[in-house]
Amino acid sequence: MSVADNIRNSIIDKLLTISNKEYLSALYQLVSTSAVTDDIVKLSEAQILMLNMSEDDIKNNRITSYDELDKADLEWLKNL
Repeated sequence: MSVADNIRNSIIDKLLTISNKEYLSALYQLVSTSAVTDDIVKLSEAQILMLNMSEDDIKNNRITSYDELDKADLEWLKNL
C-alpha cells in the first residue's frame, strides 16, 4: 500500500469515530471545496477483495441497518 493509501485509510478510521455534526459538516465543506483531480485511483488487491466481499454480503442479505449498528455501538460503549 502506498503512503497516500495509508494516510487516506487513517483519516477514514478517524472520521468513523466522529459524531459531532458541526465538526463533520465543517470537514465535509473543506473536502468538498478542495481541488479534485481526475486521477485514476489504483485499488490494491486487498481493497478489491474487501469490495467484492461487501457486494457478496449485500447480495446474500448479510447486512445490518444503521439503527441496529448504532444500538450495538452504544451497548459496546456502555461496557467499556
